[in-house]
Amino acid sequence: MYSRYIKRGLDFILSLCGLIVLSPILLLLSIFGAIFMRGNPFFTQERPGKNEKIFKLIKFRTMDNRKDLEGNLLPDEVRLNKYGRFLRSTSLDELPELINIVKGDMAIVGPRPLLVRYLDRYNEEQRHRHDVRPGLTGYAQAHGRNALSWEDKFAMDVWYTKNVSFLGDVKILIDTVMVVLNRSGVSSDTSATMEEFMGTPEGVSAKWEVPM
Repeated sequence: MYSRYIKRGLDFILSLCGLIVLSPILLLLSIFGAIFMRGNPFFTQERPGKNEKIFKLIKFRTMDNRKDLEGNLLPDEVRLNKYGRFLRSTSLDELPELINIVKGDMAIVGPRPLLVRYLDRYNEEQRHRHDVRPGLTGYAQAHGRNALSWEDKFAMDVWYTKNVSFLGDVKILIDTVMVVLNRSGVSSDTSATMEEFMGTPEGVSAKWEVPM
């Protein structure tokens, strides 16, 4: 009942209130972003939502547009400047996604929306992460973020889609706040952000265990 009749309305009300209350912070971050990123402070990109419907995600930019002598963008770890690292570690870069929630593209809690090009790389089980609206935060973000393997992330995402509940969402939000305050799991072990998902190799599976 919660996931079908209550969750969307609650998301709309809370995200709209969030936009109003946080508008001074959003304005300041827009100004700082324009300065530190030397231009447009916002980043938009197509992402798959519920039932793989494509929408435009909006975030604050965390990487500048520095290029090499041949005009190619420099690696992520170079373009991710100090201001960008601050935004990511505090998750402030995600705040504009409140607009996506108001529009109905996203939910407050749900699997994170990833790249469109990943759609063809999911196995049959992993595709179920798109059975619900993607979220501003999710079970995986509250339990490891980018320090998790892709397989563990997707296992958590799919588990969430089958176990959506009000108390579960509240717990995820509380756990997310603790993760953000501790600034943990921002990067993977081998990348400044997260390695690209190339598909799960045959024989590889998630190590994460379903919570009791």
